Amino acid sequence: MSRPRRRGRDIHGVLLLDKPGGLSSNDALQKVKRLYNANRAGHTGALDPLATGMLPICLGEATKFSRYLLDSDKRYRVIARLGQRTDTSDADGKVVSERPLTFTDAQLQQALESFRGTTQQVPSMYSALKYQGRKLYEYAREGIEVPREARSITVYELLFIRHQGNELELEIAVSKGTYIRTIIDDLGEKLGCGAHVTFLRRLQVATYPTDKMVTLEQLTALSEEAHRQDKAPAELLDALLMPMDSPAAEYPEVNLLSSVAAYLKQGMPVQAPGAPASGLVRVTEGAERKFIGMAEVADDGRVAPRRLVVE
Repeated sequence: MSRPRRRGRDIHGVLLLDKPGGLSSNDALQKVKRLYNANRAGHTGALDPLATGMLPICLGEATKFSRYLLDSDKRYRVIARLGQRTDTSDADGKVVSERPLTFTDAQLQQALESFRGTTQQVPSMYSALKYQGRKLYEYAREGIEVPREARSITVYELLFIRHQGNELELEIAVSKGTYIRTIIDDLGEKLGCGAHVTFLRRLQVATYPTDKMVTLEQLTALSEEAHRQDKAPAELLDALLMPMDSPAAEYPEVNLLSSVAAYLKQGMPVQAPGAPASGLVRVTEGAERKFIGMAEVADDGRVAPRRLVVE
């Protein structure tokens, strides 16, 4: 029986999309996939429709390595509306309480300080975490609240930008799995007035350069320009992609001779001089350092394949 033909082309890399507000991450993903005519695409770390900013979209073989971005640190700019609490902790939800602002500047700074460093956070019911196979927000939409375990998070940096009237603006650098909406909701409760997110922009994911972000409008304009020049859109669009292995850029590299890499590609552990004592490694081949996949250093010192690029 013949294999079904793939739709789209084989294109591998990571696009740093500047996601617009009002669009779900999946909708943004589908637009990018169509513009690139890619046969596979996936995003890493969804942004709420209200949020804007950096959304890495992996194309082709890069989708295999998107998981490594889920563990990365992130930075956000957030504006909170003080005095109102909503059921979703953001402006898309329903207001469930309104209270006056009675805190002092000193109390605000003390409350902000309590979030810096490593703390415990109970995820919002309006999150994509799963409970018994279903996403939490699916339960929330049905009015069902389920138990959630507190998780350890780290706020590396929390910068106070401004406080004007009922608006508070902050910049926050956080570890994986941190919900900014929950920080704002918890902050509002500490201040005794309630709060919710009205603006959220993701400034950075891992160490990706912010100046490499592109908008859907820019992508569309390039595609149209290619058609005017009687070129394939790929000629202008593909240059915007980050390398396929960039999601795993922070892992140590192990470079193999082509003769040794051939065994690894067949699924066999290999000896790799200079490899670290343990952990995941990013494997490249030959003098050109061609990325071939991720591997793990076993107890015997050999490097065993874990996720490889299909050539």
